Amino acid sequence: MVLLIDAGNTRVKWAVVDEMAAAGSWHAAGSVPHSEVHELNKLWRGMSIERVLIANVAGPQLRADLEVVLDAVCGDQSGSTPLITWFVSTAECAGLRNGYRQPAQLGHDRFAAAIGARALYPHRALIVVGCGTATTVDAVSAEGVFIGGMILPGLTLMTSALAGNTAQLPQVSLQAHAAYPFADHTDAAIVSGCLAAQAGAIERAWAACQATQKSAVTCILSGGASDLIAPPLSFAHERVDNLVLLGLQTIATTSC
Repeated sequence: MVLLIDAGNTRVKWAVVDEMAAAGSWHAAGSVPHSEVHELNKLWRGMSIERVLIANVAGPQLRADLEVVLDAVCGDQSGSTPLITWFVSTAECAGLRNGYRQPAQLGHDRFAAAIGARALYPHRALIVVGCGTATTVDAVSAEGVFIGGMILPGLTLMTSALAGNTAQLPQVSLQAHAAYPFADHTDAAIVSGCLAAQAGAIERAWAACQATQKSAVTCILSGGASDLIAPPLSFAHERVDNLVLLGLQTIATTSC
């Protein structure tokens, strides 16, 4: 089996899949915050892991922590040691060409998510949105080119920046009800404003992509803040969980 790991800025998501399983058909899956990454040793112990594929955007310390866990897990296995691959963005992978000026600079998670989106919606122009610690909005052409994208602070970062850099605005709960777009109390007004910024960026990206593509553009949302960001959008869109893991699963069955 193959262990897929999406090491993001806040959490580590993972899935164990059979080599030829259908997309999203996990044998087992889960996620932990960075502070609990060593608990993965218990979760993965005893699994027949033959390969490991990891997309890490959380930096060298988390990579080191994962290496410790994987060393322990792999050391417990009988037979051959699993092949561990740290996925990096390249000029082309799994049928998707990377349009970045320097392909290696593209976030590994963004490239994997775009690959996953294209695997689910082949031959369609796409806007791929990751709603996490940062919000990423990326364009993929129907011909299979990662055109480029934008990065903006995620919802939590936006609200935290307001609370930390203003004298009278509070830190708000993102579950606070917002009378979108015009709220009648401060907490909801903050949430409403941040949602408008997120939705506005996505809608502008979708419109720009629509203007250059010959076919209709499909917008795909993934990530923990999708539930909040999706409702203000003014156009139809798709929701897909664990898009990076789906991309890694696609990559695991192809050669880049």
